[in-house]
Amino acid sequence: MVRRHAASVIAVLTLLFLFSPIFVLGQGLPSQIVPKSCLGIGGCQSICDIALLAQNVLNTGIFIAVFLSAILFAYAGWKALTAGGNASEYGAAKAVFSNVLIGLVIILAGWLVIDTLMRTLMGSNLGPWNSICEALISVFDRYYA
Repeated sequence: MVRRHAASVIAVLTLLFLFSPIFVLGQGLPSQIVPKSCLGIGGCQSICDIALLAQNVLNTGIFIAVFLSAILFAYAGWKALTAGGNASEYGAAKAVFSNVLIGLVIILAGWLVIDTLMRTLMGSNLGPWNSICEALISVFDRYYA
């Protein structure tokens, strides 16, 4: 009985330790996904607001995907360590590990494709996405001014 409670306390303390950066937002999540200029009547007023909204959504999605992948990698490692020579449990842990790795590669490759496509279409150089907004303004000024 005492062992069971000790294991529960250790599990709770471990989870608190692991999640403490998220509690203080130490990982850099955007403070607000929807820009303040989009919260008024009529929604987003410019193409830059939409680009900023897309950037915030993608950054938050990538953050969540990487965070969940880290948890699942740890889970797969724990399952592999506690398999105790059981080949089926070890195989299940390897399957979880490989599936998470494949999913993370697909997510990051998709982000890379979208990022490259946006930069190519907007004609901006390598750098942060906020330069895309400047490129959009210059394109609209050139054709519609």
